[in-house]
Amino acid sequence: MFPVTITGPRLTLREFRTNDLDASMAVVGDPEVTRTLSFEPRSRAEQTERLAQDIERAQAEPRPDYYLAVANNADLLIGFIRIGLGRDHSGELGYAIRRRDWGRGYATEAATLMLDFGFNTLRLHRIQAACGPDNHASQRLLARLAFTPEGRIRDHVFTNGAWRDSLLYSILDHEWKSLLSSDDAMPRTAAG
Repeated sequence: MFPVTITGPRLTLREFRTNDLDASMAVVGDPEVTRTLSFEPRSRAEQTERLAQDIERAQAEPRPDYYLAVANNADLLIGFIRIGLGRDHSGELGYAIRRRDWGRGYATEAATLMLDFGFNTLRLHRIQAACGPDNHASQRLLARLAFTPEGRIRDHVFTNGAWRDSLLYSILDHEWKSLLSSDDAMPRTAAG
């Protein structure tokens, strides 16, 4: 399925474009942002190549993942979000927001939009997410979205010169539907 555009109250999840390069560097080139991710900061040359690969991969059939830009109301990239497709109707969620927009609820809104897409459009049964033990903001986000902690994967990622454990979480389609049908239908973001 290409192209994908998912619109929320403050954000749009959309396909990457070549003119996203400068804005994407505020995410993938920032050591403070990538400290909690599975890769080290990228140079402009590395990101130029990676962006071209991401744009090309989005047009593959079958599509291996849905790796989308998180854009604000001005259509400026402020982060990314991804569901990698696995076996047996499963997916893996990943996300990052540029540092200057941390604490504004953008990751919660983007993840909510992507989970809804994963369960309702892609018809996934299970979506998992992993984060580092020191990434307390991501742990809170996953708890807010009703993910269940599943355990710790030891020495899961080698990044920034060291092995790092990951905490594994998951949510099932019926759990997501139950969350949406409850009184608090949409998880609250920092902005409301």
